[in-house]
Amino acid sequence: MSEVTIYHNPACGTSRAVLARLREAGLAPRVVPYLEQPPGREELRGLIARMGVPVRAVLRRKGTPYDALGLDDPSLGDEALLDAMLAHPVLIERPIVATPRGVRLCRPKERVEEVL
Repeated sequence: MSEVTIYHNPACGTSRAVLARLREAGLAPRVVPYLEQPPGREELRGLIARMGVPVRAVLRRKGTPYDALGLDDPSLGDEALLDAMLAHPVLIERPIVATPRGVRLCRPKERVEEVL
């Protein structure tokens, strides 16, 4: 199993650029097409914890049902936000890269350098 994982959307230019950078660095990452194979609750919660960011920081708004689901409501707790991301994986911002050096939401794409 690879020590490097990218939660990837091949339709996303940033995600493709980060995957290319990982490969340029000589890595053979495990590529998780998260829209088809979303992480489970504990895996997603663990990734967010390792990033050291609030759950809300991993929510994607553009091109998602974010507004329709009322996810801008500040009273929604982490569990409700996780529920929404698990039901609609498109709400998970991408790409997320996990390496032995840490986990980062690589947006902008240059953030991948922090975990190489």
